[in-house]
This record gives sequence, structure tokens and C-alpha cells, in this order.
Amino acid sequence: MLKNAKIKKVSAAERQASTEATRDEETGSTNIQDKHQPVSFDPFRLYLDEIKRYPLLSREDETDLAIRYREKGDIESAYKLITANLRLVVKIAMDFQRYWMQNLMDLIQEGNVGLMQAVKKFDPYRGYKFSYYASFWIKAYIIKFIMDNWKLVKIGTTQAQRKLFFNLRKEKERLEAQGIEASPKLLSHRLDVKESEIIEMDQRLNSWEISLDSPLKEDSEDTHKSFLPSDDLPVDDQIADQEAKSILHDKLMLFREQLKGKEAVIFDKRLLTEDPMTLQEIGDKFGISRERVRQIESRLKKKLKAYLEEEIADIDLLQESMIEI
Repeated sequence: MLKNAKIKKVSAAERQASTEATRDEETGSTNIQDKHQPVSFDPFRLYLDEIKRYPLLSREDETDLAIRYREKGDIESAYKLITANLRLVVKIAMDFQRYWMQNLMDLIQEGNVGLMQAVKKFDPYRGYKFSYYASFWIKAYIIKFIMDNWKLVKIGTTQAQRKLFFNLRKEKERLEAQGIEASPKLLSHRLDVKESEIIEMDQRLNSWEISLDSPLKEDSEDTHKSFLPSDDLPVDDQIADQEAKSILHDKLMLFREQLKGKEAVIFDKRLLTEDPMTLQEIGDKFGISRERVRQIESRLKKKLKAYLEEEIADIDLLQESMIEI
């Protein structure tokens, strides 16, 4: 339904002319410009001026509009949700643009598509703030655009590769700024990945671009594109996964604040870490038996499960958790 909404498109030049005409009417001045004089034109500034006209919404207003769109398909409600969050898209796009030097307006355009998708998918009954939920969709579409356009060859096809793609460049710049050689061994240690993965991604980032549609051989119909891996999760699944992990992380940190002593150490060193201490190691630390540590851990898991069931309305969000409870 949302895609059928009719929104008048006005060119940036028309908006600029309209703005200048209005300003001249208000001041009573006559703005006759020499046709040979260069005209200042900043699409980004014009766009900012345009979206500032749309009012921001309270959380209650967002929820009401989202319910109206979900229950009745009210296009006007969807339109208000979108326009009220256009500034959020700009903020997120600018964060990405600083690192990846893409055309900012291109990133904003992709982010806006993600925002519209968020409106379609948002469930107001799950208790999440719309702007928080929408940010995942906005980032997902911007990330996909960057990865599709960084090289002609897709350089990040799995979740691990996508993470490495975005972290490798930043970590190399951070080390080099400190005068440290960004060797594959050091990068693998800092990013907690295999050295071979660092080397492979670095080669892919710096490799020559090839035409994905060019044939492998003159007499072959197969193209390079045919042999590229493509096992990306659907965007819906990526968003659901990110959303669940983010919410779960926040709740775990709140739960952690309630713990003290042995429970806090077991939570940190056994449940949260990817490289857990053994029961015996924790027992030696506190001068207690391995079995006693196991009992405390078992009790802690029960407390955690009860806490999460109470705090998270949709307990299915826990299914992708790395913590077995």
C-alpha cells in the first residue's frame, strides 16, 4: 500500500527558485541575476532545508501513527512517520560517509528506502521505539549500497566477512595513525579473526576490479558473476537478527548490574565470553569446588532466564542468543 502513495517530486532547482522567489517577496527586493554569473548550488543544503519543514514526533504520536497504518493502511500516517524521520537518515548517512567517502546524497537516498521498509515492517505492539527499529533498516540499506559499490566484485558475502569488511579499514587507519605497522598478524589479534581471513579480505579490497558480466573465456557463456558466492541473509532476517541481539545485549547489561561477587565473575567469565574459563579455574580463584561453581552457574542461568522472560515480551528474540539458558 505504501508504494502507491502519491508524493509530488520537485526538483532541487525548482525548490531553490521557489525559495529565492519567496525571500524576494518578503524583503521586497528585486533579484535579477546576471545570466553569466555562476549560480551557487548545494543539493545537500537544499535537501536539509526541505526536511526541516517536517515536524518531529513524540513516541506516543509515532505509536499511534504506526497502529493506524498497520490496522487501517492509512497512507497519510505512513507519510508522517517517514517525513518525521528523514533527519535520522541524514545523521546515519553522514556517519557512514565519513569512513567510506561515498556520495552523501546517494547514501541518504538508500537510507530513505530503508526507512520506508521500516514503516512497512514495524510492529507497534512489540514496544520498541520506531526510530530505534528504523535505524536498523536504514543502516542495512546503506551498508548494502556501500558494499555493492565499493568494488564491482561483491567483497562481503557472509556475516563474518561483512563485519571484517567494515572493521579492517578502520583498524588499519587507527594503527597507522599511531605509527604502528598494520601487519596481518597484529590485525588478526586486534580484530579476533584468523590471519588468513585478514590477508584474503585485504587482497579483495585492493584487487583489480573486473567486469562481472564479462565471459570467463571467449567461447564460454559463463561469467565471473556466476562464480561469486552469494549467501547473504535476506534483509528481513538481518534486521531481525540485529534487533534481537541489540535488545538482548541491553537487557544482559542491566541484569549484570544486579550481580556481585561470584555470580558476577561467573556471568562475565562463563556466560558472556567466547573463551570461557573452566569451572575448575573459577573454583581455584574463589577457593571453592568445581561442583560448587556449577551450582552457582546453574542458579544464575535460572535467574537470567526468569529476568529475560519478564523483560522481553517476545521471548523468541532469544533464539539466536549465544547464551544457552
